[in-house]
Amino acid sequence: KAIGFGVPQSVLRSRHQVVLLLLLFLLFFVSVLAPAFSEQASASSTAFFCRLELDMSPFQGYRGDGALAGVRSRKRVFASAADEPVTAAAAPKRQKRREEPSLDALPDECLFEVLRRVRGARARCASACVSRRWLKLLAGIRASEAVLAPPAPAVPDLNQEYLGGEDDEEADLMEHDGDARERTLEGKEATDARLTAAAVAGRLAAVSVRGSHPARGVTDAGISALARGCPALRSLSLWDVPQVTDAGLAEIAAECHVLERLDITGCPLVTDKGLIAVAQGCPELKSLTIEACSGVANEGLKAIGRCCAKLQAVNIKNCAHVDDQGVSGLVCSATASLAKVRLQGLSITDASLAVIGYYGKAITDLTLARLPAVGERGFWVMANAQGLQKLRCMSVASCPGLTDLALASVAKFSPSLKLIEECNKVTLMGILAFLLNCSPKFKALSLAKCIGIKDICSAPAQLPLENVNLSGLGAVTDNGFLPLIKSSESGLVNVDLNGCENLTDAAVSALVKAHGGTLAHLSLEGCSKITDASLFAISESCSQLAELDLSNCMVSDYGVAVLAAAKQLKLRILSLSGCMKVTQKSVPFLGSMSSSLEGLNLQFNFIGNHNLASLEKQLWRCDILA
Repeated sequence: KAIGFGVPQSVLRSRHQVVLLLLLFLLFFVSVLAPAFSEQASASSTAFFCRLELDMSPFQGYRGDGALAGVRSRKRVFASAADEPVTAAAAPKRQKRREEPSLDALPDECLFEVLRRVRGARARCASACVSRRWLKLLAGIRASEAVLAPPAPAVPDLNQEYLGGEDDEEADLMEHDGDARERTLEGKEATDARLTAAAVAGRLAAVSVRGSHPARGVTDAGISALARGCPALRSLSLWDVPQVTDAGLAEIAAECHVLERLDITGCPLVTDKGLIAVAQGCPELKSLTIEACSGVANEGLKAIGRCCAKLQAVNIKNCAHVDDQGVSGLVCSATASLAKVRLQGLSITDASLAVIGYYGKAITDLTLARLPAVGERGFWVMANAQGLQKLRCMSVASCPGLTDLALASVAKFSPSLKLIEECNKVTLMGILAFLLNCSPKFKALSLAKCIGIKDICSAPAQLPLENVNLSGLGAVTDNGFLPLIKSSESGLVNVDLNGCENLTDAAVSALVKAHGGTLAHLSLEGCSKITDASLFAISESCSQLAELDLSNCMVSDYGVAVLAAAKQLKLRILSLSGCMKVTQKSVPFLGSMSSSLEGLNLQFNFIGNHNLASLEKQLWRCDILA
């Protein structure tokens, strides 16, 4: 009998049986055979990729996966894993073998040998980025331990010369680019990791660390990595790096034998032991700065003087344990080369000044500041020892031992005094004696904050003065200032009258009429008696004036208009801070000022924000502080 499309029922029944058998077979395959087949396929693929990884050197090319560029591959022969019987129990072993072929599996000694053969700054930096372990090992490689490039072949490879190499290009750039040889780390960027990474590339000549990360700051480890990686280092500055100790300086001394400049500021753990190591290992040292290092005393300075025959400049500041022994030993030993000496905030006495006066035969620049134990006798002996024959510039600040007698002695035997600041025992008579004995090359006179000076009633007929600083001398009046103006024959260039509150328009008018052709910088800040009359005189007489400070003066909108109308004035910087009579009416005049104006200070006056916005559009080239 036929059913459906005429197919016999017996045939249809046999087809149903076949379909049923196929379904049963598929069910059996999925439940039993498929897992076993999957394990066999997985093991075979694992063996294949394992052999593939072993044949490919990890140095074939760095792509961020831990491999390193720049080293040729070395093929290795391994037995085929496909020939071995594969079972489900063998899969974990194959997985373990798959993970083994990696440079990270090598011990440190082997990896060290590999990394020291990496050539080129780019390749070394890329290697340092792989992991902290690689960075640490690279930091431990001294320049003498690195494997150098083989000598160039006798016959050059034209293809290689045409294509060039990235490492060669970078090495060439680093040799000829001065900026690439300097590195500065500041604040939170100052960490051991960053300093080590900078040292790994090598070739640094100057490194400055300013501040330190609060949790991961620069330590001896970073300094050691710098010393090993940059043996040609010539300048090192460590400012406020409290975790650096003598061990770090010892590494610098052991590796950086051409170091010329060392600046250690705010490093309390550095002691004489570290300075002695530097003295013994860095004979080329020319400049030394030690500031706020409480562990430094006398023995380190003595060693520097004995061993560093080329020392030219020394700056010792705020070191509580440095006294006469350290300063005297340093100056005596370096008498032939030491040219610049700065001593500030030390507990030295007259003995140190006597040694400087006798042994300072090469000193050209001397600064003495905040030396409370130095008396009048010390300055007198220093001047009369007649050893400072080459002295060209001398500054004394906050030294109570500088009196009229001491100043007269200094002026007689060392007539090169440049700055006297906060020396309250110096009076008018001492200044007059100094001016009578000053050098013919005397160019600058600074008497800042010497409250013992009231008026200069007379001055020598002719003085080659160019710079005058009378800031803070509130007792000086017109009668004391005018003789100084008349005695300058060459023309004043820089005049600072900051805080001279008793000077009036008459003194300013006399100043600009006598020196308006040379006057370039004039500060009248805090001269409360200066009015628009002074601005009128300035606008008429000054042709070279570039900077004018009128802060807290009694000038008004009219004075600003007078300045703006002076076509010969080419002011670059103008300060009207605190001038309460300057209002919004001055905005049009300020906007019309010369295009040479670069800086304008309008703080603390009555010019509104809306007017400032309009002024900024007119003076778009000028920096406005408001």
